[in-house]
Amino acid sequence: MEKRNHNNRHVELPNFCHLGVNLRIALTVEAALIAGVVARVADSRAFYTEFIALSALAQPALLLTLLALCAAGRWLRSLDYAVGMGMTLLLGTLVPVLATFWLGPLLGGQQDLSLTAVALFALAVGAVLLGYFNLRARALSPAITEARLQALQARIRPHFLFNSLNAVLSLVRSDPRRAERALEDLAELFRALMSDARQLVPLADEVQLTRAYLELEQLRLGDRLVVEWHVEKMPADALIPPLLIQPLVENAVYHGIEPQREPGEISLNIYRSADRVHIVVKNPVATEPSHHKGNRLALENIRERLMLHFDLDATLKSEPLGAVYQVHISLPYTREHTQSAAARPHRR
Repeated sequence: MEKRNHNNRHVELPNFCHLGVNLRIALTVEAALIAGVVARVADSRAFYTEFIALSALAQPALLLTLLALCAAGRWLRSLDYAVGMGMTLLLGTLVPVLATFWLGPLLGGQQDLSLTAVALFALAVGAVLLGYFNLRARALSPAITEARLQALQARIRPHFLFNSLNAVLSLVRSDPRRAERALEDLAELFRALMSDARQLVPLADEVQLTRAYLELEQLRLGDRLVVEWHVEKMPADALIPPLLIQPLVENAVYHGIEPQREPGEISLNIYRSADRVHIVVKNPVATEPSHHKGNRLALENIRERLMLHFDLDATLKSEPLGAVYQVHISLPYTREHTQSAAARPHRR
């Protein structure tokens, strides 16, 4: 169960399986260890000796704690917020104590390091971290993040509209009936575009949207646009931010196909590897420098939306590879039943 903050938005425990959360926990623990050693020793040589000895014991205990929190994460997040915090603190204290008890003698742990001290240290650090994650969720999740997501997505829609209408206008005189069907398809596309930027959408829906967009572009570009889909290993139920793939394809058309007179190929490879979803888009390298100018802005837009949705767990890498330009997105495989109630898409 979630707790509501002052903006009437849900606040919940962090996802302890996310890289960004784990990194913040690890850095906080290391900072607390450094502060504790500085308070105990008098000179730099003793500091290094003490810190190395404590780290040799703390790192395995921290790793086991993170694994335990990740394994129990779904259960913890299903509890009432206050109960979930209490159980998180209990688990975050119990695991380091047990790890110290079992691993301390094997790792040459310090003799004067009592289990009580370990428990108090873990409890204090855990309380500070939970307070930090609570404040971070209150500050970023409700109004600020939502406004940024809406603004970022709003910047994509005009480009989509402009290019789609151009594709339809190219048919109005030459093939009115086909133009009418294309306008109907365009209306369906814009129903999908009106989705809430805060809500993740199924990957299959985004692929369908991208296919429809490419069909409209193919009306305008004809044989100059060749599209290769590799979606046999695509996890259709994976949840991704809306308008993630379509802007990449729009960029590929603008930067890789339009500048060329001869046909060019856009390749889309979408697959799952372990607990990650990979989206790879390739297009011919643009030959005219003017077609490079808008590319970075669109990629930064997508990169920022990925950060807002997934923190450090999602990556976007773009680079030229010989005659093609590749954009590779990697994000965690999240399905609808694992999505929080605050972020779950509403179905019509």
